[in-house]
Amino acid sequence: MPKNIAGSINSSRFQSVIASTLPAKKWCGKFKRRGKQGIVTTYEFDESTSSSLKILSFDSYSEEWLDFILKCRRKQDSSDYDIVMGGVANDKVFNTVELYFDHLIDKQEAIKRLRYEKPNMQICFRSERALKQLHFEGSFEV
Repeated sequence: MPKNIAGSINSSRFQSVIASTLPAKKWCGKFKRRGKQGIVTTYEFDESTSSSLKILSFDSYSEEWLDFILKCRRKQDSSDYDIVMGGVANDKVFNTVELYFDHLIDKQEAIKRLRYEKPNMQICFRSERALKQLHFEGSFEV
């Protein structure tokens, strides 16, 4: 079943796309407050055509999710996943991750705090093969 997704182009090696236009519109608000243009670009992603891709998916904030996020933040992720799906580290989640990252709380305390947070899911396309699964639908100014 195709999913409509919205995202923004960034200059990093990976491109993240958010599974709803609401977070993308909110993100654009940051640019608009600085007097810049805010544009949301929408794509279609059909998961049924992605069976040949290597996908890592996190359904919740978990110990595995936390370990993966920390590897990425430390630039120690050498995995070859084409797509990673999981919760966004929003402000509240990021605060907990930072406390753990700075050794101010242990992993069990971080997981305990995160289990009450409902993940705002994102899809990160990490390879050319994965990006080819996206089909441009359009864009609009916010």
